[in-house]
Amino acid sequence: MTASTSHSPDSKVLSLRIDSALFARLSEHAAKRGMSVQDYVVRALVRDDFDERFKTSVDETEKFYGQSA
Repeated sequence: MTASTSHSPDSKVLSLRIDSALFARLSEHAAKRGMSVQDYVVRALVRDDFDERFKTSVDETEKFYGQSA
């Protein structure tokens, strides 16, 4: 599995070994969305990364302005 389906010059390859039961579940989730397992996993990772960056932004804003009541 590669980390990205894009062919941009700065893309990297990520290879991982996962349990066959987990792969089967990922395959089912991906199929329901008409996606490959690779695209499904990349999408999940991007979403998780966004969530982390958003949380950090909210935390920093609260520090700057003070937490609201």
